Amino acid sequence: MFSLHGRRAVVIGGTSGIGRAIALALAEAGADVVASSRAQQGVDTTASEIEAKGRKTLRATVDILSRASVEDLERRVTAELGPVDILVNSAGMTKRVPTLDCPEDLWDQIMAVNLKGTLYGCQVFGRGMIERGRGRIINIASLSTFVAFQEVAPYCASKAAVGALTRSLAIEWAEKGVTVNAIAPGIIPTALNKSIIETPRGQELQLRTPMRRFGTPEEVAGAAVYLAADESAFVTGEIIAVDGGFLASGVNQ
Repeated sequence: MFSLHGRRAVVIGGTSGIGRAIALALAEAGADVVASSRAQQGVDTTASEIEAKGRKTLRATVDILSRASVEDLERRVTAELGPVDILVNSAGMTKRVPTLDCPEDLWDQIMAVNLKGTLYGCQVFGRGMIERGRGRIINIASLSTFVAFQEVAPYCASKAAVGALTRSLAIEWAEKGVTVNAIAPGIIPTALNKSIIETPRGQELQLRTPMRRFGTPEEVAGAAVYLAADESAFVTGEIIAVDGGFLASGVNQ
């Protein structure tokens, strides 16, 4: 079960943190995987790890704020490896700031990276999937898709919108052979949230997690392999929380 042999995957934002773990897990399951981001060094390093698993890959960067760049990535992967079966949109950013003091350019940047970048990926890669009648799209949502956190309003708004976009595309494309789902990771220590994890606020988040620990990127990656595989063919429009029970919990003692 859950074999991805013969499949081709693209992970945008796939060279660090959760995205990198997903890229390596898809390769471990048998897919050829292109892990792409803006940083060439990260692309090269992750590509070497994918090749070490015996899978094909490309060393291709992408700027998710440019539709043309995403289109170039899709054309190159299709030309050199073949049509893309699996897309993971994992690029994201956040910054903590009181909402009253949030500058317009910061709001626009976070919304552009987290939401518009996800839309570009879905549109560009989704078109080919629809033409072929088959595809898997996996977006990375967040706990803040469902609940609010202090002083990260643009991030929360963008991730709530990612959840809505995921459901919208799922019902549009359900009869076209393309599933669209998302994963909402719990508190997973990465470079993106390191400044919070190593504070009393991070300790509070751990306390609010019923398992009383943080998760790992590899635990999120397992959900991605499931959503990419044939065994999830009847699953679409779902946002799967991998959160140690955080969203299920009320007030913890």
